[in-house]
Amino acid sequence: MRAVPFALPVMFAAVFAAALPARAQQPPRDAYAALRERMVEEFIVKEGINNVRVVAAMKSVPRHEFVPGNIRNQAYLDGALAIGHQQTISPPYIVAYMTATIDPQPEDKVLEIGTGSGYQAAVLSPLAKEVYTIEIVPQLGQTAAAKLKRLGYDNVQVKVGDGYQGWAEHAPFDKIIVTCSPENVPEPLVEQLKEGGKMIIPLGERYQQVFHLLEKKDGKLVEKQLVPTLFVPMTGVSEERRTVLPDGANPKIVNGSFEIDANEDGRADNWHYQRQVEMVSEGAPAGQRFLRFHSMEAGRLSQALQGLGVDGRRIRSLAVSMHVKHADTARGTRSHEQPAVMIHFYDARRGDAGSRALGPFLGTQDWHRVQKEIPVPASAREAIIRIGLNGATGTLELDDIAITPNAR
Repeated sequence: MRAVPFALPVMFAAVFAAALPARAQQPPRDAYAALRERMVEEFIVKEGINNVRVVAAMKSVPRHEFVPGNIRNQAYLDGALAIGHQQTISPPYIVAYMTATIDPQPEDKVLEIGTGSGYQAAVLSPLAKEVYTIEIVPQLGQTAAAKLKRLGYDNVQVKVGDGYQGWAEHAPFDKIIVTCSPENVPEPLVEQLKEGGKMIIPLGERYQQVFHLLEKKDGKLVEKQLVPTLFVPMTGVSEERRTVLPDGANPKIVNGSFEIDANEDGRADNWHYQRQVEMVSEGAPAGQRFLRFHSMEAGRLSQALQGLGVDGRRIRSLAVSMHVKHADTARGTRSHEQPAVMIHFYDARRGDAGSRALGPFLGTQDWHRVQKEIPVPASAREAIIRIGLNGATGTLELDDIAITPNAR
C-alpha cells in the first residue's frame, strides 16, 4: 500500500520517524500485541473509526511483519514508512479509514490496486471471502505474496502487473480499493466493479488529491467526494496519461488562507491528515477564516499536512510567511513535540533530505506575522509542510501561510 501520510497519510517515513527517540530500542516480540492495541485505540478508534469488524482486523494483523526490519520499532506509529522502490506502507489510520469506507462483507470479493508491503491485503483478508491484489513493482509483489502466504492469509491472491487494467478474469468485484493515485478513474476498474459495488480511490494532481467513494448504480457511477489525502502516483498507463505535472521550480501552498471548504464539512480543502483542527470563521487576521489547533494531551497529533514539488537543483530557498497566534502552548514529553510549522524535504528516491522549522511557538502571544527564509537541500525533489502542535499542548492558530521560491 502506498499512502503518504496523512493521510500521511496523509507523505513519507521521515515525517513520523521522529515520533520515537532517535535510538529507540526495538521492542521484544511479545510486546507487539500491546503496541498494536495502543495503535488501534489511540490512532484509529479515538479518531472516529468505529466499524467493529475493521477495528478487530486492525488489532489482529501484525504490522511489524510488513515493514523493513531496521524500522520495526516504528511499526505501530500512525505514520507512513518507506518499504523501498519509492513506495511506502500507509499509516494505520488511512488503512482503517479506507477499509471502513468500503465496509467489506464476509461474502465479498475485493480487489486492491497497489499491494505494496501487503499490509492492506492482510487487513482485508479476515473481512472478505476473496482478496485479489495487484502490484506493479515485481520485487514488492513477490515479497508481499511470500509474506502473506507465510502468515496464513490464504484467501489473498497477488498478481504482478499494472493495476490500471484491473484483474478481469476474477471480475466483477464487490469492492475495489485503490492505494495509489491516478489523475482519473481507470475505466477497466469501473467495468470490473459489480452492480451495487463500491470503490474508494484517491484522485487528483500529484500533490492535491481527494478520496472519492464511487458506487455503481444502474450501470453508472455515483460519486461522493471525501477528504483530502496524499498517495504516491499510480504508475504505468495511468502515469503516461497524466496531463497535470508538478512544477518543482515554482512550489506554492494551496489554500494557505484556509478560505476554501468546498464540501462545507468544516475542514480546509487541500490539507490532508487533519487532526484536532478546527476552521474558525471569526477574528481572522486575513480574510474570513483561520485554522485552530488545540490539544491538552501531550503526544497526540494535532496537525494538517500538504505536499508540494520542490526541485533543489533550481530552488535555493523558500521564503515562508504566516500569521500566528498561540495560547498556553508547551512542549510535549519528547523534544520533537513542539508547536511549529515544519517542512520535510525528500530526494528523488523519496528518502529523507532534511527538515526545517518555523517555531516553536511557545507560551501565549496574540496575532503576529512570522517570516523566515528556509534553505532547500540541493537533493530535494519534493516536500511536506506540516503545521500544528505536533504532540505539544495548548492552542495554536495559523492563517495566510505562503511560500515564495528563490532561484539558485
